[in-house]
Amino acid sequence: MATAANDMPKRKRVRYSAEYRTEALALAERIGVAAAASELGLRATQIYQWRAKAAHEKSVSDRERQLREENARLKRQLADKTEEVTILGKNRGVLREEAGLKYAAIHQHRSAHSIARQCAVLGVSRSGYYAWLRRRETTSQRLAERAKRDAKVVELFEANKRRYGSPRLREELEAEGMAMNRKTVAESMRRQGLRARAAKPFRHTTDSGHSLGVAPNVIAQDFSAERPDEKWAGDITYLRTLQGWLYLAVILDLCTRKVIGWATRTRIDAELACTALRAALARRGEPSGVIMHTDRGSVYCGWDHRNLIRRYGLIASMSGRGNCFDNAVVESFFHSLKVESIHGVPLMHPDALRQVLFEYIEVEYNRTRRHSALGYISPDAFEAQIVA
Repeated sequence: MATAANDMPKRKRVRYSAEYRTEALALAERIGVAAAASELGLRATQIYQWRAKAAHEKSVSDRERQLREENARLKRQLADKTEEVTILGKNRGVLREEAGLKYAAIHQHRSAHSIARQCAVLGVSRSGYYAWLRRRETTSQRLAERAKRDAKVVELFEANKRRYGSPRLREELEAEGMAMNRKTVAESMRRQGLRARAAKPFRHTTDSGHSLGVAPNVIAQDFSAERPDEKWAGDITYLRTLQGWLYLAVILDLCTRKVIGWATRTRIDAELACTALRAALARRGEPSGVIMHTDRGSVYCGWDHRNLIRRYGLIASMSGRGNCFDNAVVESFFHSLKVESIHGVPLMHPDALRQVLFEYIEVEYNRTRRHSALGYISPDAFEAQIVA
């Protein structure tokens, strides 16, 4: 009997990422430590330990922050004085001249110095400068009309997140009651230095137009797995916030459909993908021989992600070019996440959206949401059945 007990596999210690601990503490702050521990399947003492450590780190960093702020303030003062001397040097010839000449000099140097700063140094008002500028622009009716068109093109270009080129902007302008032909729109964009973001096949987040190494498609749309940590799949999606885009990278276990690693970032880069993979490795006890399937975007084909895969003995697999069906499981998860937790909800601050993602993934999706591919039980419950 003693031999049998010794032969039982030891339970792997679960390690949680810093982002997980931060979101867990935020949840505990809102609903209480005991309730958060129950929701997340943790011990209450674990959350208290995390809270004490976070409080200590904050007290140490507050003083450092104050010193940084004071240093930044002094640097700004020095920069302001330096800029004032520079402006006076450039405009020495107009210091005693009438306001119109000063406005012209300000306009000439507007790319090097802000309008407000130049007006303050030269002793003229910003409103006077802008009035002079309007008079200057309206001397020609043609220039006035062009300025109106240009302003509308910029407005719609920014409203569509810099993704539209002249053909689509022409359609937007027509819908706004300002009909223009495509060539006129293209000319306005060139004049103002507006360039649309290049469209990518199927997904905005995938950059497969590179010369980096691409792994073979080992999965080949076979998403079945007999045991956990046999096949993983990862991808990146983008979510709109009040302050722009928030990018979400996830890794799912294809056997249990559980999200075992995820990360968020305000930009797409190798660190986003690597943080999600490191979280999955830590959470699953660093298993080797797992097939790690992704698309062929540059963040996955880059050296950082490929080196991480080699270091932990994983097997890289990548979808075919522009084929979203090769990663259908993760695409399906993203659809569920957006429909069930984000669509129809007003835009949020990035920090608020991260909390929504944390609760959906760690509390609802992994622990309680019934999954159709798992016989309508949650990924955690399905995994518990297999492990048992």
